Amino acid sequence: MLKFLIMNMMMFLLVKDWGVIQLSLFLMCFFVVLSLNHDFCVFNLGGQLGSDYLSIILILLSVWITVLVVYSSQMISKTKKFSSLFLLMNLLLLGALIMTFSSMDYLMFYLSFESSLIPTLILILGWGYQPERTQAGVYMLFYTLFASLPLLISLISVYSVSGSLMMGLVKSGVEGLSLITFLWYISTMLAFIVKLPMYLFHLWLPKAHVEAPVAGSMILAGVLLKLGGYGLIRVLSLFSEVNKMFSWVWIGVGVFGGLIISVLCLRQVDMKSLIAYSSVAHMSLVLSGLIVFSWWGMNGAVVVMLGHGLCSSGLFCLSNIVYERLGSRSLIVNKGLLNFMPSLGLWWFLLSISNMAAPPTLNLLGEINLIISVVSWGKVSMIGIAGLSFFSAAYTLYLYSSSQHGVILSSMYSCCSGKLSEYYVLSLHWLPLNLLVMKSSLILPVI
Repeated sequence: MLKFLIMNMMMFLLVKDWGVIQLSLFLMCFFVVLSLNHDFCVFNLGGQLGSDYLSIILILLSVWITVLVVYSSQMISKTKKFSSLFLLMNLLLLGALIMTFSSMDYLMFYLSFESSLIPTLILILGWGYQPERTQAGVYMLFYTLFASLPLLISLISVYSVSGSLMMGLVKSGVEGLSLITFLWYISTMLAFIVKLPMYLFHLWLPKAHVEAPVAGSMILAGVLLKLGGYGLIRVLSLFSEVNKMFSWVWIGVGVFGGLIISVLCLRQVDMKSLIAYSSVAHMSLVLSGLIVFSWWGMNGAVVVMLGHGLCSSGLFCLSNIVYERLGSRSLIVNKGLLNFMPSLGLWWFLLSISNMAAPPTLNLLGEINLIISVVSWGKVSMIGIAGLSFFSAAYTLYLYSSSQHGVILSSMYSCCSGKLSEYYVLSLHWLPLNLLVMKSSLILPVI
């Protein structure tokens, strides 16, 4: 995979053609899908790099979303707004993500995990829309860096105790509960909880989403939020005893924080802001399933991460299509789009019902697993989960009905309802989201 990515970058430096890069990235997807035929645990181990089932699924998601990012950012190519640099940043980001998901060493994982921040920051600052993008970039940088430095100290402590940082060979040596154990546990968890992000640590996400270009929003929602969940799966096994003692804190904040965010979504007037806050609500349920650390929770979390990556990325792509036509993302301005752009009304409907976990989407399959795991942990959590499910349907209906129905603003006039390339990108979001349920055995046996 890395050789293929390096070949892509060399081809980019020689040709600098969007079509060639898109084709080579699709070939890359094809080679990753071939790997899914193997019922492996870890393979290709060498140079501290390897892949298990979970890694391959997330690498496939990364390459797929990067292909769709390049397709949906044709406006940058047309306006000649540093299009070569834009392509290079996306390829560098993809390289950092592949390194992160295929690292079998905790220190290499940490370095790759942090290096993905730099291309994302350049995408936000270089191709963002508003002057506030500088503040959004600083928010994201300081939130993630401040939370990640304790993780480095924690990994050094793990190395001093166990003598190795290879995944599967490390034992943390954490026994009993003491202040040192508690601080060790919190410092390890904090980096991934901010990246996920959990309620109370989520303030960087809406700002980064709203100010980022469509490529930044799609990569952030599609892949970068999954780094937090992936990291939790890798490190929670080191702190199983301490995690049992404090699981009530994370699940309580996750479920009821997600409920608060879901209510907050009903007050948003910016399309991108609403979709960004809905990501926090979905990831709060993923966090709860991961903390329970059961078979149902782990599988449900991975399936929801995959489904949310496709669905949320598609919704950001749709909001960008509207923004390119009308110059606004406000739900007050963008009313009656069903009359204004009728062909896109179907895609709004399909991706909206996917966002509220309607059948037959991956979101439904994953949420069933997550609800079973959290309710089996404690029946009190049913109150929060019921509210979370209800309000996720409510804010999605609010987004769909506010944008598609109503009276068109009098200053609007007729425009192109949709291009073939846009339908192509949207269908490539929706098809795997719904068709993978038919072969769910590909993505369920991850643990």
